[in-house]
Amino acid sequence: MTDLATQSEADDRNRRRLRRTRGEKRFRFYCIAAVFAAIAFLVFLLGSILLSGYTALLQTHVRLDIAYEAALLDPDGSGDEAALRRADYGALIRKSLMEKFPNVEGRRNLRRLFALVSGQARFELRDRVLESPARIGTTEAVWLTASGDIDMLMKGYMRRDVPEAARRLNNEQIGWIDRLAAEGAVKKKFNTAFFTRADSRTPEVAGIWGAVVGSFYTMLVTLLLAFPIGLMTGVYLQEFATKNRWARLVEVNINNLAAVPSIVFGLLGLAVFLNFGGLPRSAPLVGGITLALMTLPTIIIATRASLLSIPPSIREAARGVGASETQVVLHHVLPLAMPGILTGTIIGMARALGETAPLLMIGMVAFIADIPQSITDPSTALPVQIFLWADSPERAFVERTAAATLILLMFLITMNGLAIFLRKRFERRW
Repeated sequence: MTDLATQSEADDRNRRRLRRTRGEKRFRFYCIAAVFAAIAFLVFLLGSILLSGYTALLQTHVRLDIAYEAALLDPDGSGDEAALRRADYGALIRKSLMEKFPNVEGRRNLRRLFALVSGQARFELRDRVLESPARIGTTEAVWLTASGDIDMLMKGYMRRDVPEAARRLNNEQIGWIDRLAAEGAVKKKFNTAFFTRADSRTPEVAGIWGAVVGSFYTMLVTLLLAFPIGLMTGVYLQEFATKNRWARLVEVNINNLAAVPSIVFGLLGLAVFLNFGGLPRSAPLVGGITLALMTLPTIIIATRASLLSIPPSIREAARGVGASETQVVLHHVLPLAMPGILTGTIIGMARALGETAPLLMIGMVAFIADIPQSITDPSTALPVQIFLWADSPERAFVERTAAATLILLMFLITMNGLAIFLRKRFERRW
């Protein structure tokens, strides 16, 4: 009987051990599957954005023979720059198209013919003439930006096999552009305007530079306000504040502020800085102050955690050689904690860079066609620019939305990579 009981207990232990082994294997399998699922979703997300946005790096251009007629550009022959700026360069484009397609008649058909070229192409001609007024009186072949619809047709986003009423281009327009393409007068070029211009109502010339500059000014204001205030607050709470009920209350509220939805900070900025303070609407100054309030809790928490990670022996050794409490913190503790503080600051700034809701509340959603020159100029930011383009009905804005999203992701990945580098580069193990 004793042998049978012993054998039964051994069998029972073996069964439990097998169950634990199988459970551990299942757990590891689930963990590995979760990792692969996360990677698959990330690859799918980035791949879909990349496939939708890489075509924005190319822009269709049409080659036309432009005759710079002095009668239209400089009838007085004075060469005055102001007069050259006011000249009707669109007439040169229209005349070139009419000479290219002399059989097109009727006002409606002519409007469709002129729609092959972007409405902003006249400014490209103006810049060429202002760059070299000697072009007046000559004729040259010029590559001009095609309209957004033509660009979508040449990139394959506008199907030719659908009924004419379902397309933005009719059969005649497609025939005209096919004729130009057969003559080698249609070509895709690198879209420099996307990186050098501000927003525009016409997608073929819309760019992100204005939004990038606006984001830079906004982040500059955010950093100049949030970093010193957050650093000093964290140092005081961790190193100098008396550990009483009021200090604990402040700490709890700071932790709670880190979880407040960002749109609440936007409402605060709208009520206090715009309605009460009278600061300029749609300005990076207001956007930076609002985002600084949102970033402060992150920097304070990171500062306190970094200071707390410094071993007490550092403080005791500094006090042992006669250093005051201020000297202990500023000369010994804070330099050692600075890598962690900078890491938390960069992560907080990266979060602020990707925020849209607070900036929408303070009016940075306005259409801004100029590049801001200071923190008080009307501006937009890169996330808001993406929001505006995503809401636009033109198909050409879809690829620009995806391309701008890729650029924003590049900035965010760069900032997070910098934070990881600083942590690894200056991290000390005690």
